[in-house]
Amino acid sequence: MQDPSQTPSLPPAPQPDWQRLLLRWLISSLGIFAAVWTVPGIAFSGPGWHIGIVALVFGLLNALLRPLIYLLTCPLVILTLGLFGLVINALLLGLTSALADQVGINFHIDGFWPAFWGGLIISLVTTILSILAGDTQIKVVHVRPGGDGPMGR
Repeated sequence: MQDPSQTPSLPPAPQPDWQRLLLRWLISSLGIFAAVWTVPGIAFSGPGWHIGIVALVFGLLNALLRPLIYLLTCPLVILTLGLFGLVINALLLGLTSALADQVGINFHIDGFWPAFWGGLIISLVTTILSILAGDTQIKVVHVRPGGDGPMGR
């Protein structure tokens, strides 16, 4: 009989697309809430569901503009080893603030540095919550020295 701890576990069944989209939207909303709560210079007032609209606008801007901006600024992203991505995130967060203001949502960012730190907080919170929720899969590969692989011969 085989030891149950040695049997490989099957990956969980994939969630429907609408559930993954809803989960990402909720996680993004929590990330924006965390940025509002922790970063001076980012202000929000109004009903809580307005943060959900801000998260929706931020997600749409990220989906539509981020690839184009990364393509246009590719040399800067490579030169800074990807850190310019934080600047792009700050610019998209500032644009989100401007669009939210146009729609009548009280979400304001007082300049570049609050947007920069807010974007960093949003990125960290959404990454951690996505991993905890199982939306982002982490695969750990253990390679034994001296095995049958190309390095073990």
